[in-house]
Amino acid sequence: MAERQDQDRAIGTGPRALNQPVFSREQRLRQRLESRFAPTRLTIEDESHLHAGHAGAAGGHSHFRVTIVAEAFRGLSPVARHRLVYAAVDDLLKTDIHALAIDASPPAAAGGSR
Repeated sequence: MAERQDQDRAIGTGPRALNQPVFSREQRLRQRLESRFAPTRLTIEDESHLHAGHAGAAGGHSHFRVTIVAEAFRGLSPVARHRLVYAAVDDLLKTDIHALAIDASPPAAAGGSR
C-alpha cells in the first residue's frame, strides 16, 4: 500500500499526491496523447454537455472528441490507429473518460492528402 502511494506521489496521481498541480480530465488526456504521439495537430473537444443525463456520465465520466495527426499513424489502418490511441489512454478510460471519439491520421504528404 505504501509503495503504491509513493508511486502516486512520484507521478502526481492518487489521493496523496503532494505539491502536484491538479489537472483536468482534458489536460490529462492532452498530456498523454502529446507525450505518446508528439502530434503535429491535436484538438480535444469536451462533449460531455451533449450527454447530460446519460448513464455513462452519471459518475462524472466525460465524453471527448479527439482529432490527432501524428507520424506514428502512417501506414496504419483506421482501426489500428484507434487501438494505439485507446492503449495510450487505457487507464483514463477506466476512471475519467466514458466515451472517446477519435479521428487519427498521419500528416499529409507534401502536395497530397492523408
